[in-house]
Amino acid sequence: MATKTNNAIYDLHDKPPFFTWLGLSLQHLFSMFGATVLVPLLVGLNPGVALFTSGVGTLLHLLITHGKVPAYMGSSFAFIIPMASLMKTIGYPAVAQGIISVGVVYLIVAFIITFTGTGWIDTIFPAEVVGPIIMVIGLSLAGSAASSATTVNGQYDWKIFVVALITLLATIAFNMFLKGFLGLLPVLLGIIFGYIVALLFGLVDLSPIATAHWFQLPDFETFIGKDGFKLYPAAILSMAPLALVTLSEHLGHLMVLSKITGHDFFANPGLKRTLTGDGTASVVAGLVGGPAVTSYGENIGVMQLSRVYSVWVIGGAAFFAVIFSFVGKLSALISTIPGAVTGGVGFMLYGVIAAAGLQVIVDNKIDYSKKRNLMIAAPILVVGIGDFHLQLGAQVNFSGVAIATLLGIVLNLILPKIAASEKEM
Repeated sequence: MATKTNNAIYDLHDKPPFFTWLGLSLQHLFSMFGATVLVPLLVGLNPGVALFTSGVGTLLHLLITHGKVPAYMGSSFAFIIPMASLMKTIGYPAVAQGIISVGVVYLIVAFIITFTGTGWIDTIFPAEVVGPIIMVIGLSLAGSAASSATTVNGQYDWKIFVVALITLLATIAFNMFLKGFLGLLPVLLGIIFGYIVALLFGLVDLSPIATAHWFQLPDFETFIGKDGFKLYPAAILSMAPLALVTLSEHLGHLMVLSKITGHDFFANPGLKRTLTGDGTASVVAGLVGGPAVTSYGENIGVMQLSRVYSVWVIGGAAFFAVIFSFVGKLSALISTIPGAVTGGVGFMLYGVIAAAGLQVIVDNKIDYSKKRNLMIAAPILVVGIGDFHLQLGAQVNFSGVAIATLLGIVLNLILPKIAASEKEM
């Protein structure tokens, strides 16, 4: 993927003025917060630790990539099933060893790439594969956004629908009609506006804010149990293979970031550094009690909307995440944002990722009258969006996005350039 001139308001290394920087960083924090704390809540971990590790993991990723990749690290959903199972049966020491093993897999792959190079990237990921995969990364999240925007506790509620729709329309309006400083913050303003509407509809529970302490130390844990260190091979074997799922997500997100920013991150700083950053972030998370982390589509969507790609902004969001993990009332305030609001904003964030994939197809003039291109794109889209996943036992689950990515790679490598029926024409 060649580097292209972009239309950034603030590019990778541009440092915005202080108050602009503050607002832009908070926008990223609010966008990722719901998903990052949802994972620990589902598996029984401490949300404060998850917020802390997302911030620290992001800062480590920025450090390892020499501040060249604007990626935010949040809690990964790929490991929910094994983490939840291990928490119920053994406890966090087993989960920690599994998370650390995931990070080690990343580091091993990064080490191998040091010797093999990344020339194979362009071979297995041409535009006819990249475009549909990027679309799938965005659209595969549509169901989650729709669920958050229509239901509460599994029950449909028209008030949720109305608040989500108002939030979406407000975000669109802020994006289209505001300019200057406020024009850079359509997502943050959409969340704030949606939150106020949700308050009026009685959808916000403010009691967590009242009961939370101003200073609240996260409940840090380690891979060493109360009775000393014990190795849990089953935990490692149940989680380490799932690194293959998040590795495919990593490649996909890097492709999206390269597309929307106009910078080829596969070339600079290189896949070995981005993988090392991800792997190190997960290892550190496992050492202190957090879930495995991965780059977040929500934050990519924010960058696409705002045209702000500055690593200073991403670093600011990470700094706030670490600070907020110790300030109980602030964390509680953000945690009260209802699913109707995050779902409404999600429609926009996930949609702009999909649109970036469509732009790859248009820019590269992919011809879908050619059977080969059609046979690659069609299964990628349906398998990924429909979540045609592979589940091996109770704990190993390869997502539809991962299967779609692998399928696209294989089809691109084995299909002939021209179909037999086309040769006869």
